[in-house]
Amino acid sequence: MATAQQPRLRADALRNRERIVSAAREALVEHGAESSLDEIARRAGVGNATLYRHFADRRELIHHVTLSVMARIADRAETARAEEPDAFVALRRFVHAAADERVGALCPLLADGIDKEHPEQVDARDRLERGIEDLMAAARAAGQLREDIAVGDLMVAITQLTRPLPGSDCVDFDQFVHRHLQLFLDGLMAPARSELPGSAVTLEDLRRKCHK
Repeated sequence: MATAQQPRLRADALRNRERIVSAAREALVEHGAESSLDEIARRAGVGNATLYRHFADRRELIHHVTLSVMARIADRAETARAEEPDAFVALRRFVHAAADERVGALCPLLADGIDKEHPEQVDARDRLERGIEDLMAAARAAGQLREDIAVGDLMVAITQLTRPLPGSDCVDFDQFVHRHLQLFLDGLMAPARSELPGSAVTLEDLRRKCHK
């Protein structure tokens, strides 16, 4: 809802804003936090002045990119849960869809590019966590998902497998991501084939590690 601080955008301005966020996400995945704002504006098909009308600086733009990515991934979780009658198929569908967002490449931005305690970040993170928890709880209740893992375990695998490899010679990397995610998902199925070291990892565990 529009406020005095955040007036409702016209349709053309909203489209420009969405194009900028989308272009920024692509550039940040490819080039990291130092991606050129000029290049982002060019990709979005807008002028630099338009970019700065929407986002005061790089930090604000990164803030909105992370919100967009978390919202998209949460949408994927909720849609998979609603549309797939088989709980583990829903979980599998979500994991592959989340990988397509290339969250591993965006992890460095989450480490030091944003205010993680900003209310919008907290709300987006909570919604995402609820969506994944619901998927995992349904698969667990159906006897399809092993008991000794948590949301953090899932996110570690997705982020690590979607993190770009060192160097620039590895082309068409996505074909390997989905292949190895499938192997990982097979390892999540119940009954468990081995005992995991340590304990199940939550998202709070991951946040505490990142803050050290």
